[in-house]
Amino acid sequence: MTTASVDKIVSQHKGEQGGLISMLEAIQAEYSYLPEHALRTVADQTGFSLVDIYGVATFYKAFSLKPRGKHLVSCCLGTACHVRAAPTVAAELEKQLGVKAGETTSDKEFTLETVNCLGACALGPIVVIDGHYFSNVRHSEVKEILAKARAGLDKVEIKTDERVFPVSVSCPRCNRGLLDTHNLVDGHPSIRLTFSFGRKHGSMRLSSLYGSFTVQADHDIPNGTELNMFCPHCHAELASSSACPTCDAMLVPLMVRGGGVMQICSRRGCKEHRLDFTGVNI
Repeated sequence: MTTASVDKIVSQHKGEQGGLISMLEAIQAEYSYLPEHALRTVADQTGFSLVDIYGVATFYKAFSLKPRGKHLVSCCLGTACHVRAAPTVAAELEKQLGVKAGETTSDKEFTLETVNCLGACALGPIVVIDGHYFSNVRHSEVKEILAKARAGLDKVEIKTDERVFPVSVSCPRCNRGLLDTHNLVDGHPSIRLTFSFGRKHGSMRLSSLYGSFTVQADHDIPNGTELNMFCPHCHAELASSSACPTCDAMLVPLMVRGGGVMQICSRRGCKEHRLDFTGVNI
């Protein structure tokens, strides 16, 4: 990591509302953590004190002051998961990876952490790897789950993967449909939204295939950027009352035709997404 690269990130976000967080997000997205000399460069370039920067970096759990591995493994030890033998799952993860919770493997492949809740208590024990949820995990399944992560959890064969299916969604405010039949993504009508970050705004189209993360946008959006998303019809901001369990960014709710809610993370690069059918008769 060079001072010049940090200078470039600072110059891109200097003067923005919430610019400090955007700088830290961009640095971490690029280098997987926040190196001390990068934080000192941010302080020198912005006038923020190191104390203030350190306070922000330690307040949000999405930030890390230590290098992280290629894959982030989160094991829930909250009450609901704990009573379903989550500690044995956590112990098996430590055994298979050869590290304790909070540590990174020597090959920089995996970072292991334990958390108090991942927002899916009824499906515990829960393990999340790079935003992919594994539910009702038994300690005997840990080795296979880690093998899948090494092979690449984001590799999706759209035509054959049963985890990928089309959804039709609408705005939770005005109830107008968000599918754009004139602009296809992954061969299906796209989900049209508008977005903003910093001083930029434009249109974006998301794949309507649940399980695909294909995005087309008017602007290049740096990884780690948290977006504000809006309905293209009523222009209401689409914001959930809950935060992403993976990176703490705002979740974006979209109503599923026929009942239910799909929530996606507003942070570019985060793979968090979920379908909630609570209260829906299926």
